[in-house]
Amino acid sequence: MKSSSRRFALLALVVVLAGAIIVVLGRSGEPAGPRVLAPGRGTTDTTSDPFAYDADRRAAFEARAAAGLSHVLYAKSPGGVLATAQRVQRLRPMVEDVAERAHQDPDTLEAIVFLESAGRPDVAASDDLRSAVGLTQILAQTATGLLGLKVDVAASERITRRIGRSTSFSRIARLKAQRRRVDERFDARKSLEATTRYLEFAQGQLGRDDLAIESYHMGVGNLQRALKAYGSNEIPYAQLFFDSTPVRHAAAWRVLASLGDDSSTYLWRIGAAKAIMSLYREDPKKLAAQAVLQGSPAGERVLRPAASTPVFADDGALRSDALAVVSGTALRPSRALAAAPSAGRALQPEALRMLRYLALGVREVSGTAPIIVTSATRSVQGEAADTRGAFGAETPPSTHTTGYAFDLSRDYRSPAQAQALQFWLDRLTALDAIAWVREPDVIHVIVGPRARELS
Repeated sequence: MKSSSRRFALLALVVVLAGAIIVVLGRSGEPAGPRVLAPGRGTTDTTSDPFAYDADRRAAFEARAAAGLSHVLYAKSPGGVLATAQRVQRLRPMVEDVAERAHQDPDTLEAIVFLESAGRPDVAASDDLRSAVGLTQILAQTATGLLGLKVDVAASERITRRIGRSTSFSRIARLKAQRRRVDERFDARKSLEATTRYLEFAQGQLGRDDLAIESYHMGVGNLQRALKAYGSNEIPYAQLFFDSTPVRHAAAWRVLASLGDDSSTYLWRIGAAKAIMSLYREDPKKLAAQAVLQGSPAGERVLRPAASTPVFADDGALRSDALAVVSGTALRPSRALAAAPSAGRALQPEALRMLRYLALGVREVSGTAPIIVTSATRSVQGEAADTRGAFGAETPPSTHTTGYAFDLSRDYRSPAQAQALQFWLDRLTALDAIAWVREPDVIHVIVGPRARELS
């Protein structure tokens, strides 16, 4: 009798526990209730992040990163992006020949030339020729120790000084030919061939083409450290980059962030260079038009072109149901903005969603809130009447007149908050979701169409 009672009690307990599991997980096995929006923590059983890395959309993440990080190529290409593309294109027959012989991708090799030297075989990173030199910017130690190039640094520097003093074109040509013999990094073909040997070596060490390309700037050892910190050596670079944040795979993120020289975005800039060269060959006029948009502060007009983005002409137009007043749990309007009429402290709904996402992300990473919003939407008329003067991204008519721009105070609550904001500005740029400009007192942010993914 006692044994039967125990069995009955045990059965009742199992039923209760099963019911509790169903309540918690739901009958489908999924967590009950909505996941909490936690930017940077990924999409898990308890958290959601619309911008979290998705392996099924890897190609889309790579394309977005190439687009989001392309501005620097337009802004810093010597002579402008069209001139650089023209120089690089002249090298295309040689690039294709070298790539074919090495069984490498010519577009990748061409993109490395674009990024490293802008198509200039005689360029050196510094007067110390132990540093990066030539069409693909090879270090002297790497050239001789790994890639089999002949490099006599002392002789190369002596000839380089003589080139700098010479005023005769014919003499300069003879000296450059002499330098190519003592320092093969200045020989365009040999530089390209050495680069293909590096990529072959790196692919053998890392097992993937994308990792090999990324390592051209980061180095094989640094990339292996990041992969080890992530916990896998067999993942694409897109996963390592986008799935590592200060609060998710944080050890891997710390390795990438510690390099501090844009190494972690090299693969995306290679993608941007490929896109530029492809557009140059297909439609140079379209590339020229893109360069004009990229000439805006941080390239913000690429995200919101003036020709296709409506503006609020006057204060009457600002009083529109299309705008939503700035509010959120991890953000706060500045005193001046809070005192403004509601129309002047509002944003387009998708811009407000991005602001809230950014504020939550900063709080998630730093544990500090709020961030302070100092400016939102303004009218064209209002900006024209403002006599305080403006410059940079604030020059009238600014993107504030579209409802897609806001400014954040640089008066931070802690260093951790400043670092967290910097992380999110960089990450959202790499996602091609925003562009931003650092001004003396504020960070100016323009929100692109990808903010719709937050709805």
